[in-house]
Amino acid sequence: MDIGIITRLHADGKSFDIVRQFGLRTCQLASMAPTLATEANAEAVVRESERSGVRVCAMWGGFPGQGEWNFRKGPVTLGFVPEGLRAERVEAMKRWADFAVWIGAPAVITHCGFIPENATDAQYGPVVDAIREVAEYCGEKGIEFWFETGQETPVVLLRTIERVGTGNLGINLDPANLILYGKGNPVDALDVIGPYVRNVHVKDGFYPTNGDELGEQVAVGKGKVDFPKLFAGLEAQGFRGEWIIEREGRVGEEEKNRDIVETIHYLQKHVAGARV
Repeated sequence: MDIGIITRLHADGKSFDIVRQFGLRTCQLASMAPTLATEANAEAVVRESERSGVRVCAMWGGFPGQGEWNFRKGPVTLGFVPEGLRAERVEAMKRWADFAVWIGAPAVITHCGFIPENATDAQYGPVVDAIREVAEYCGEKGIEFWFETGQETPVVLLRTIERVGTGNLGINLDPANLILYGKGNPVDALDVIGPYVRNVHVKDGFYPTNGDELGEQVAVGKGKVDFPKLFAGLEAQGFRGEWIIEREGRVGEEEKNRDIVETIHYLQKHVAGARV
């Protein structure tokens, strides 16, 4: 169960020096720009991965077009939900799937958006169809498609996985996101989606305090995620994936780096089998 961080994809492939600076050998590679998903960039990533000794455990791919990470416009701008952008975003995820194959990553990850909670909603079926198209494409390429948690309740995620039904679906559990979006308690969520968890974003935060903005992200151990219970719950589920530290929020670089180092030590102390 390797400890890693999220690192941004750069066009020159030099995405891994920051990972090694923290003494780590695992990362989740991420980008919001599908235009970077080229064979040339993939070749650069493979070279740098071999040079640095850093393994990419999954590729997190974002979408073209406007997206707002809040409760005002997020439900109509994020993921596969916006009807006018859906086809373009399906193609973007297929592009990321190709890129994942080229760099040897076993899966692609994204936020699928505020998937309708009402399964009879007119938009629910088309969103499921879009996800299925991406998942089937991933299956043809021999990789998996993983949902990052946050914008959907655990039950909606479970129902969608069941409806898509391709057999190559998983979950990138972000426990803080379930709290930041007010969608559930991550420990309790394991009862619903635990068997599908493939890796974890190690992140913490608070519930929303108004109806327009997400909750505040904070350093691990300072928010509402009950990490001891989460660790125990994942162990009971047989989890053996990666612990990917993600420190966002309104903090400077120095504080961010300090929080990452402290989280590495926290995981080494509290999670049996966690290793750098």
